[in-house]
Amino acid sequence: MTQELLNTDESFDEIVTELDISHLTIEDDTPVDNFQSEVQQRLLVEPLHSSKVLPLPFLAAANVGLFYKLKGDPIVPDVLLSLGVQRAEDLSQRRNRSYFVWEFGKVPDICLEIVSNQEGDELSLSQKSQQKGKPSCKKEIYAQIGVPYYVVFDPLRQIQDETEMNGALLRVWTLTAGQYDELTPPEGIDVVEQSVWLETVGLGLTLWQGAFEDDVPRLWLRWCDESGQVIPTGAEQAESERQRAESERQRADRLAEKLRELGINPDQV
Repeated sequence: MTQELLNTDESFDEIVTELDISHLTIEDDTPVDNFQSEVQQRLLVEPLHSSKVLPLPFLAAANVGLFYKLKGDPIVPDVLLSLGVQRAEDLSQRRNRSYFVWEFGKVPDICLEIVSNQEGDELSLSQKSQQKGKPSCKKEIYAQIGVPYYVVFDPLRQIQDETEMNGALLRVWTLTAGQYDELTPPEGIDVVEQSVWLETVGLGLTLWQGAFEDDVPRLWLRWCDESGQVIPTGAEQAESERQRAESERQRADRLAEKLRELGINPDQV
């Protein structure tokens, strides 16, 4: 079957019939930036699987290479979400271990970047990247390959000048006629519980202050429903169920005590 791929000029015009990916580096063992990024990535991926909030199939992954052309390096979003696709069963095959656009038949619906330093090229090229002759920042690449939503979360306020986040913690763009239009307000989002809705995905994003995996409250980016209610993790769902069961048990105990006060054996009711 013929497939359309992005060539090195980043346009869909190279027609190929046999895909040789042996020259591509799909795993380089590069570690994540820091604990903040690593935990934040997990908080964005795990609830989508445990909450059943999205119809199957879908693919949510962190730090996986997104290959959109046969020649050149991939782009590696911190988190990607792609609806209507699923991982292949046999991960021993190289073509199944990364997000190859020609294998999945589409680009991801959302690519999300978590800023950890000033060298990530999320919205503009860093001085180091300019010196290396890198042609495009991540936002430009995602727009060129047609990713519908691009999200940048800057929890440590690393890129805050007027050409980038400009004081905001969260900005979201949606693709319109090949270019990104900002979906968040002009000032962005920097207030806890303020949310933005991604209509075609059926999910929202919101800032949340709380403890996740330790007892220290921190600022996190969370998925949410249209009303702004966060999508719970598996652990949060289990705790909510435990509290509900405990509340039911206490209610039953109170009712039994009242029956005994009336001289009625609750075990015989």
